[in-house]
Amino acid sequence: MNEGYAVQMVNITKSFPGVIANRNIDLDIKKGEIHGILGENGAGKTTLMNILSGFYKPDEGEIYVEGRLVKMHSPKDALKLGIGMVYQHFTLVPEFKVVENIVLGTDVVGRKLSLKAAANLIEEQAKQLGFTVDPWSKVADLSLGERQRVEILKVLLRGAKVIILDEPTSVLAPVEIAGLFNVLKQLASQGKSIIFITHKLNEALEICDRITVLRTGMKIGTLSRSEITSTLDIIRMMFGVEAEPALAAEVPKELGKEVLRVENLVVESDRGVDAVKGVSFSIREGEIFGLAGIDGNGQKELAEALARIRNIKSGKIYFKGEDATNLSPADLHLKGGTYITDDRVSEGLIQDFTLTENIVLKDFRKNGVKRGLLIDWKKVAENGLMLIREYELAAAKPNSLTQTLSGGTQQKLLVAREISGESSLIIANQPTHGVDAKTTAYIREKLIEKASKGAAVLLISNDLDEIFSCSNTIAVIYEGRILGILDRQSATREKVAYLMIGVKKD
Repeated sequence: MNEGYAVQMVNITKSFPGVIANRNIDLDIKKGEIHGILGENGAGKTTLMNILSGFYKPDEGEIYVEGRLVKMHSPKDALKLGIGMVYQHFTLVPEFKVVENIVLGTDVVGRKLSLKAAANLIEEQAKQLGFTVDPWSKVADLSLGERQRVEILKVLLRGAKVIILDEPTSVLAPVEIAGLFNVLKQLASQGKSIIFITHKLNEALEICDRITVLRTGMKIGTLSRSEITSTLDIIRMMFGVEAEPALAAEVPKELGKEVLRVENLVVESDRGVDAVKGVSFSIREGEIFGLAGIDGNGQKELAEALARIRNIKSGKIYFKGEDATNLSPADLHLKGGTYITDDRVSEGLIQDFTLTENIVLKDFRKNGVKRGLLIDWKKVAENGLMLIREYELAAAKPNSLTQTLSGGTQQKLLVAREISGESSLIIANQPTHGVDAKTTAYIREKLIEKASKGAAVLLISNDLDEIFSCSNTIAVIYEGRILGILDRQSATREKVAYLMIGVKKD
């Protein structure tokens, strides 16, 4: 292999149960370059970089560092080889000081130093990169941009020559992004190699020397900045040029009364920054309102706010013409609003509960399953058997433990619980994520069936095929804002793809 490259990955393949995340990928990173890795959600970007950083071991393929074949079994092995990763979700201990975080669990560049000596080294390294940092500041008191610089210092002072940044601008303000880019350019000028994972094409074109595009686990190509004649070149590599899927014949064409109206909604993330920024739209009876977007652009915060499990900073929500801004989740459910979370394991289902117990989890207040102050478990078991048959749940009995069910069956159980009643509003966040093609088709059919009976459906999905085949209205969210709302008949994959990366086209 070529010693002129900092890293070469050859024929990398990595599979997880039911999915091939990376398939025969070749990637080379030059010394002193900023190399962008682009692709939509599920393209395989983070998996590939987790392999390079030692977090995963590839099923097939080889990795060369400066021309030498290497084997890695952990991130510690990768750091010894000069490869460090700065994760999208920072790994700093908030209550520790900057210097304590940087020296935590390791010697700095192989030397045992006092905190005072380490602090001097931190200040010196920061100065070389053109910024200042107080080593004695508590991390909890730092801005997100400052925390990110501390993460970069942490891998540098462990000897990293190749620095991987996973979606590094996702939580930064514009002025912080400019500061980060200056730091990256300075690192590259010092001979460090930077791998910049992103879905934001404008940022990649601004900062990267070369760009590699992944799609559905495969490498589509690598282009230098000079080879990119149009943003459409990258758009087509990222999203493909296939024809738009046909709208399913069962999707309602005639729409009824307004069910949900959202006005100037602002919602904060867990980190206290605005994740949803002044969003407005409405959904009517029989309408499947498809919300497309690359994950992390405010979809989850929006869904949780509409489901009333996340507080609203400002704005209004109207449900069936009534102000629902301050409704509790229980009241929304009693009025006919349901929520299919994108995380069935941690949020949607209780794994130690039986199938029947999970089914009744939201309906125990309703008449029909109550007997005075108690739950009528016989009635609940009957409902469970009915749903097992109707939703083809591959469970032997209603008392089967949920944790014993397959992922696809768990997802169908979650969907069955949320839409089996008389739902007038269904908020479905990634309802087919992580399930096989048969289960995907089944869940889509059920959502279309509910819309045909008059329900309003908000379908949040990263899958453009799903959006195009199920939705009679398509909206795109980018960095917390709705960039466009398109009628299904006028929407094209190209228009939607541009909006998904923040580019408006006339």
